[in-house]
Amino acid sequence: MENLIIDWPSSGTARLTLSQPKRRNALTAAMWQALPETFSKLSQDSQLRALIVTGDGEHFAAGADVTEFQTLYSTPESSAKISADIQRAFDALAAVPVPTIAMIRGACVGGGCGISLCCDLRFADNTARFAITPAKLGVTYPFSDIARLIDAVGVAHASDILFAARVIAADEAKTMGLVHGVTKAGALEDTVLSYAARMTSLSAESLRVTKSMITAYRNGQRKDTPKTKAQFAAGFTSKDFGEGFRAFLEKRKPNFE
Repeated sequence: MENLIIDWPSSGTARLTLSQPKRRNALTAAMWQALPETFSKLSQDSQLRALIVTGDGEHFAAGADVTEFQTLYSTPESSAKISADIQRAFDALAAVPVPTIAMIRGACVGGGCGISLCCDLRFADNTARFAITPAKLGVTYPFSDIARLIDAVGVAHASDILFAARVIAADEAKTMGLVHGVTKAGALEDTVLSYAARMTSLSAESLRVTKSMITAYRNGQRKDTPKTKAQFAAGFTSKDFGEGFRAFLEKRKPNFE
């Protein structure tokens, strides 16, 4: 759809841009509904090795589009539907099998912040501002979203963010662990593309399996399972290991296809 723009800024790296710039990229119900299929199609692309999620223009995303609230939350049934659509979008992004990066400028608020937390890594420039403000609306944040926030920043910082409903600048967000890096305005895209290029030069199979294991940990797994043991063992018979090992012995950069 026209509000979800996909391009490929470099080999192996796709970028999804949330595009409703006149409303700071607030997401409409139609955008939430379209995101799961968008992430699914990207995940099935054999060329995909990294995914960047960003916003169009000066902002990342200002959450759900409040102009639709009166309709979307008019009945318990409609409220349940849009809530389920948003959770499906979050879960679909979290399930993308390759490393994902949120590239954040300006407003990253509410559901926009929720999208960023579904990414593996978050980079921002110094214009970025973060907030999660259900307490200002008299509602609560879903447990799964609170869990992702706690995973990122810990219980104390998550409590601060949610209880105070305050706006957090980029530097404080980095101190909290909400973002992994902060750049000057104008330097963010180059920084993120460079980071993505580094990842795409590595073993795609290794990164996919590693992400699978990280996801299992986030979902509560704390001990090896037959699946994770098999994933680890399979690495030593993989094509990528053969190339990586030969490259190490020959003192050259590996060429992972």
